[in-house]
Amino acid sequence: MEIACIIVAAGRGTRAGGDVPKQYRLLGGQPVLTRAIGAVLADSRVGRVVCVIDADDGELYQEATVGISDRRLDQPVYGGPTRSESVRNGLESLAVNAPNKVLIHDAARPFLSAELLDRVISALASSEAVFPCLPVTDTIWSVSDGNLEPVDRQRLARAQTPQGFTYGKLLDAHRRNKTALTDDIAVARVAGLSVQAVAGSDENIKLTSGGDFVWAERAHFMDVRTGTGYDVHAFCEGDHVTLCGIKVPHSKGLLGHSDADVAMHAITDAIFGAVSEGDIGQWFPPSEAAWKGADSAIFLRKAVERAMANALRLNHLDCTIVCEAPKIGPHAESMRKRISEITGLPGNRISIKATTSEGLGFTGRGEGIAAMATATLVNQ
Repeated sequence: MEIACIIVAAGRGTRAGGDVPKQYRLLGGQPVLTRAIGAVLADSRVGRVVCVIDADDGELYQEATVGISDRRLDQPVYGGPTRSESVRNGLESLAVNAPNKVLIHDAARPFLSAELLDRVISALASSEAVFPCLPVTDTIWSVSDGNLEPVDRQRLARAQTPQGFTYGKLLDAHRRNKTALTDDIAVARVAGLSVQAVAGSDENIKLTSGGDFVWAERAHFMDVRTGTGYDVHAFCEGDHVTLCGIKVPHSKGLLGHSDADVAMHAITDAIFGAVSEGDIGQWFPPSEAAWKGADSAIFLRKAVERAMANALRLNHLDCTIVCEAPKIGPHAESMRKRISEITGLPGNRISIKATTSEGLGFTGRGEGIAAMATATLVNQ
């Protein structure tokens, strides 16, 4: 059974937003179309793959397929003004050395599994037309001009692709079809072909809206970032030190242009590092008078703001304060609560702890305090 696959990629996908048609948008660092092609080529039974694209998308197509060296991928063909016409153009391109069977797949379904593809191909051995579908589980209402009517969901199913066909019969059906139909099973039914349904897959989602892309990134391509921060401040005259926004009584203060909150500075730099946007010194230069004596919460809020601007959110913070004195333990919980207030991160995702340097180095000699921090961020 020789099998070819047509991937329909000529649509504009305007509901998904973005600067390019949705099939060329990046998903987990790769164009959606690249992933759809790869899922089909993963099955050795598929002998040829042809993409139907818009005439204006040649450069985007080349960028999406530049890394695919598989010789089974044919040159693309141009689509028509409707989906039916685009599919027909793809079918006509296969007429020379025609396959026995053909699959029609949406470029906007990049999560096609090997198991689903196998179900469709296996059913083609005994059927003229095959499509995967899912049951409707929500309550369905027909809404028209303010009238509500219940719909029996037991009689409904959600169709997916790839849909499989006997090649010659589908080509003939498309040549005779004069109506813009929404999928190829509809074309096959009009032509009188026998149709078989197989189980679809919840993962085989068709990316339609911008929200679908957000879901897909979260569900399939978790973006985890880690940043580290380190800061040191020397002791000076004073009666307290500020650590994680908490004033801790001490026989000395900490020297710095702002409030010298060495721990919050380390945490802030860890977040800036995770989003690859420099450090405190670049955002709040010590040469600027505006930041003299400033509350370091300003710096930390900015770092959190930049994380959100990069579609990232804080997942965990860990800070270690290194000093011989003052004692940090009695104040650690208050510090954790203050960091939680500033960042919005739950307290159980914030760790504040302390250690000494066993009398070694500048902290061991009581000359100052050092702090180290690690920030973990994930995509929103």
